[in-house]
Amino acid sequence: MEYFFLLLFTGLAAVLVGAGLLTSYLVAPHRPNPLKNSPYECGEPTIGQSWVQFNVGYYLFGLLFLVFDVEAAFLYPWAVVFRQVGLTGLIEMGLFLLVLIVGLVYAWRKGALEWV
Repeated sequence: MEYFFLLLFTGLAAVLVGAGLLTSYLVAPHRPNPLKNSPYECGEPTIGQSWVQFNVGYYLFGLLFLVFDVEAAFLYPWAVVFRQVGLTGLIEMGLFLLVLIVGLVYAWRKGALEWV
């Protein structure tokens, strides 16, 4: 009985998402033409091939930024309630930071932080 509401809300969320996708598929007009399927770049026609592969390092750098941005979002509330959580909270945050530091060192050694 403890997990009933969790399963109910998960099922309800899945049904709502599926209903939205199905409704969109059935109701939305589908009239493809070459102009609609052409790549759009700020109102200018593209020069050359528009499907350019970027270096995966840009994506890795962006993901690392996101990870450490989320870290800052977790650190601020922890710092606000630091006196209430005591030594246990300090140890848990230390482990959290240790995992992130190990990930940073791993990314650094793999060369994910180098632009060239």
